Amino acid sequence: MKDNPINPYHIFNLVMSIEEPMRKTRQEIMPRHINKINQPQGYDIYPYYPLGDQKIFDGYSSLCDYIVEQKTVAIDGFVGVFWNRLITALTQELSSRQLSVNIIDTASFFKSEAELNAMIAPFLGAEDSVWGRKTTLTLSDYFDTAALNEVQKDSTADINMVIGCGASLASWNASLIYVDLPKNELQHRMSAGSICNLGMKQPEGQMEMYKRFYFVDWVVLNQHKKELIHTLDVFVDAQWEDEVNWAHGKDLRNGLTKMSSSVFRARPWFAPGAWGGQWMKDHMPQLDQNEVNYAWSFELIVPENGIVFESDGWLLEVSFDALMFTHNKNVLGKHAAQFGDEFPIRFDFLDTFDGGNLSIQCHPSLEYIQNEFGENITQDETYYILDCKDDATVYLGFQKDIDAVEFRETLENSNLNNQEIDIEKYVQVHQAKKHDLFLIPNGTVHSAGAENLVLEISATPYIFTFKMYDWVRLDLNGKPRPINIDHAFKNLDFSRKGDKVKQELIAKPSVLFERDDMTCYHLPTHQDHFYDVHRLEFDQEIEVETENVCHVLMLVEGTAITVESADGTIMTFPFAETFVIPAAAGSYKIINQSAEGAKVIKAFLK
Repeated sequence: MKDNPINPYHIFNLVMSIEEPMRKTRQEIMPRHINKINQPQGYDIYPYYPLGDQKIFDGYSSLCDYIVEQKTVAIDGFVGVFWNRLITALTQELSSRQLSVNIIDTASFFKSEAELNAMIAPFLGAEDSVWGRKTTLTLSDYFDTAALNEVQKDSTADINMVIGCGASLASWNASLIYVDLPKNELQHRMSAGSICNLGMKQPEGQMEMYKRFYFVDWVVLNQHKKELIHTLDVFVDAQWEDEVNWAHGKDLRNGLTKMSSSVFRARPWFAPGAWGGQWMKDHMPQLDQNEVNYAWSFELIVPENGIVFESDGWLLEVSFDALMFTHNKNVLGKHAAQFGDEFPIRFDFLDTFDGGNLSIQCHPSLEYIQNEFGENITQDETYYILDCKDDATVYLGFQKDIDAVEFRETLENSNLNNQEIDIEKYVQVHQAKKHDLFLIPNGTVHSAGAENLVLEISATPYIFTFKMYDWVRLDLNGKPRPINIDHAFKNLDFSRKGDKVKQELIAKPSVLFERDDMTCYHLPTHQDHFYDVHRLEFDQEIEVETENVCHVLMLVEGTAITVESADGTIMTFPFAETFVIPAAAGSYKIINQSAEGAKVIKAFLK
């Protein structure tokens, strides 16, 4: 052991004595029970999937009932969990029952911070860089595993408990409890400075912490979760500060099995930004209206989204990757061998209504993102215009007479001297209209202009944006956003210019087929995109076959639709809600609930 065990009561009292917020955001935590949710007329920010009766339990008391039955437990889980609060709550509850408790905290077995920092350094990139490289480490690399394996149970104690990240690495024959935390809540805690990176004792700056989470901590802990998900006995949702909801592992796995051949929504989450707008605030009344704006929605960005189960009104959130770890073949069908347990399609909103322009940017080539950052697929995007004002625009492609050397010099001078530039001298501007689809394969210069609500239909990678020009503005914290001209110029495709842009980078819809009540339009994507887009237009009801391919869909015109999958699951989706039909669903019906005709976007792998 590197340190003496820490008294949990001391830590809890220390934390509670510091009057600092535990999370930094205006947005509320998802309620634990549906009776605390204001039911919307339209878009719902708290979608859930039924798990069945008496499958989710609430509170520490019921969890301790289970622990008492087991007598010996390993309580593993994710970074960002308030482990000291959890230890204290369990200890107090068990002590109130006159039970003696032997607690082994895995935090005592981490390698020293100096050792961890040296071990992790190769994966963090340059100190001032936003990006690192996905680690090849495993969770056991963080620990003095020999010391952890030598820990013995106390035969005189009523309850023996090893608890903390990596608890299952101890060589105990024990019931396994896994404690999870949604990544949006993790980041709210990170912003408040109330949590640390894995194995650390003090928080760092937000950029440094997020980089370490994304490229190191999340990678090793996701792999660890993948190894445990098939056998864990209890799953605990710990996103609330002072309470938990939980379910038995077998019931959770049964729910994931049913979901993997049904229809479902991920739980979306939302973030403000320098260019953010007001459309989502106006159209999604459950969102906190005091937030300055909303720039992004994480509709379906699988590395950070969760899926929510419901039982007797209680809610339990599970990371989306749990579904992929257990049922990737059901979800992805014939593409599972290609993508493994990565969900490859991303849906998100970019809201610039009464906001500003996104930065002028591009994304890395496949070779570059693999070699530099360790990703498997690259950030190929499209912009589908869900709504816009008359003067909305999209920046896309270079002007015919672009001079790469002059363009770079102009950008570098702007960045160095904080000077505005006439970007339209170099980059084309296109009018945006509802239902347009702009194609943004990697290496393409682009930006969404103000007065748009963009549905970004993209490949899953989402943080590899090389900004070249950001309109000489500051972020919401009053600081300049990072500019990445060198990365950009290693990836920009200067052949995407002039007339070629309109010919190749703006989709030209065509009727693919007409059948009964439906017209299917093909909105062809670029040859570099591994996904394609259809728009289904109908008045009453249609039936769609999955053909062993996963579909990601959204109602983009109309009030609401009801979807019935072949297994009998029925869900209703208002305008602008993203939902998923796994390949294993086989087929599904869509029934229009609107007086007017419905338009549904469907994205799928080629």
